[in-house]
Amino acid sequence: MAQYSSNVAFGALLVALMVALGFALSHFLLRRTFRRSLDRRQLATERQFAALTAEIRALEARLNEQAEIAELQAAAAPEFTMEVAQELATAPETAIEPEMHPQQGSELSPETMTVLTAAVTAFLGRKVRILSARLLESPNEMASAWSQQGRVFVQASHNLRARG
Repeated sequence: MAQYSSNVAFGALLVALMVALGFALSHFLLRRTFRRSLDRRQLATERQFAALTAEIRALEARLNEQAEIAELQAAAAPEFTMEVAQELATAPETAIEPEMHPQQGSELSPETMTVLTAAVTAFLGRKVRILSARLLESPNEMASAWSQQGRVFVQASHNLRARG
């Protein structure tokens, strides 16, 4: 019986050793697989980060260009609105000619005309040529009697109630 119990003990020891070796081998294989997977994911993340960084730089450059264009527009033509830009963009001609004809001595300097041309060209995205431009002497010069009377009529039609 002693020999049987020693054989059983030896068998149990052998099984325990095989189980331990199986766990150790599984541990090392899984650890290696996990490390490889982690390295692949880290490399993919670094690639994505580099792509995002490049995209951010490109967007910042575009934003800076748009800010410069906006500064040129604000300095060159503060009355230039989106409606005017859309009308000009759909017009077949690329020359811009104001409705008002220049008066003697009120024409803009060549430098100002260059800035205006550059601002409108940048805004519309195509080459334009400004034929003439002039400074307005007063805000009243812009409004005709008809448009002023129309504004008075619209403002008078508003129902103003005393709130209190």
